Amino acid sequence: RVAPSLQCYFHARTSHTSTRTTRTSTMQASMTRLPATRVGSTRIAQPISVQRRTALRVSASATLTSPSASASKTEAGRIFNFSAGPAMLPLEVLHEAQQDIVNYKGTGMSIMEMSHRGKEYMAVQAKAEADLRTLLAIPDNYKVLFLQGGASTQFSAIPLNLTTGPDDVTDYIITGAWSKKAQEEGKKYTKANVVTKGDNKSIPAASTWKLSPEAKFVHYCDNETIGGVEFKGVPNVGDKILVADMSSNFMSKPVDVAKYGIIYAGAQKNVGPSGVVIVIIRDDLIGHARAETPTMLDFKTHSENDSMYNTPPCWSIYVCGMVFEHLLKKGGLAAVRANNEVKAKLLYDTIAESKGFYNNPVAPESRSLMNVPFTIPSNPDLEKAFIKEAEKLTMVQLKGHRSVGGMRASIYNAMPLEGVQLLAKFMREFAAKHQA
Repeated sequence: RVAPSLQCYFHARTSHTSTRTTRTSTMQASMTRLPATRVGSTRIAQPISVQRRTALRVSASATLTSPSASASKTEAGRIFNFSAGPAMLPLEVLHEAQQDIVNYKGTGMSIMEMSHRGKEYMAVQAKAEADLRTLLAIPDNYKVLFLQGGASTQFSAIPLNLTTGPDDVTDYIITGAWSKKAQEEGKKYTKANVVTKGDNKSIPAASTWKLSPEAKFVHYCDNETIGGVEFKGVPNVGDKILVADMSSNFMSKPVDVAKYGIIYAGAQKNVGPSGVVIVIIRDDLIGHARAETPTMLDFKTHSENDSMYNTPPCWSIYVCGMVFEHLLKKGGLAAVRANNEVKAKLLYDTIAESKGFYNNPVAPESRSLMNVPFTIPSNPDLEKAFIKEAEKLTMVQLKGHRSVGGMRASIYNAMPLEGVQLLAKFMREFAAKHQA
């Protein structure tokens, strides 16, 4: 089900030709930096020769290239980016966006220049929502909202929309830094009960949880980005409204949306650039915001206006839509999960086979498929050398979060298997060299 006011534009997006326009020589000339010569008091621009333009590009490249320039790179000269977010995007998506950023589907406008109420952009958002619904099999009684403010803004929005006042009780399952932040924000608006608190290395057994009978909802983080702790199933909270922060494993696996009241996720890990947060919310939870709720945090505001109460983050939504289309072409989320399992197993096996040289602190049953932290416990000083040498081999952003140190490999959907294979190979060689 696509938002009603967008349905009439859906055909325009799906039936549009995929033919790409190329840059004309006039556009190239207008984007070229021209030197100038002076005649009297007048500066006159002079054309740059093809050879000179080439020399300038080579010079700029030499100036900006890191020490890893001589190492092999991926297609199009790209490196393997293990960042926890923003993270890698599919190369096919980037190539398409590269053309649309100048001239979107022959309209003569950049996708970033379009009115969000024009038929071209509204078709983009309609298709993005439709493809997301297909991928997750979202039931008809759920709304999809494309919002701003990041997932952290939802830490406030959710209690303000799902409770009636500060005396209401809410439950929080804390398994790491992000679920802790959510609870700390929640207690500004409610009596935020801590159901259980993990050690950042495991998920406490459900039999030890202390759920509140009167809780308005139960909140948890499905994957803790910093610690690499991930739930392997849906928490059993009885008939309570279950709210999930899925920012760092959203679209990495199939999800039974009907078991949740709200699912929310920042886009910048698996589905797009930063700037948009996706909220999937059951219809009956909309329209009950507390009186003091700011207009922009009221889910009803965005539901009634099809996420267009104000100008949405058009570029981010556009890229997310292309990623959704890409995931469908790859076979959907079951295929995505299978690929992620292969990549994660390779890294965890490499750590286990290092005879203690590397250590992953997370309990095996709680290890994340997305974020793999590891250390060199016998000699932490080697960790800086590891990160530096990896960069020379085109593997970047392997430094662990500042709060925990060590290393962390974030291997989201768009990280190719080749990148993980290269990292595993380097890990084995680095260990062999320093264990000798």
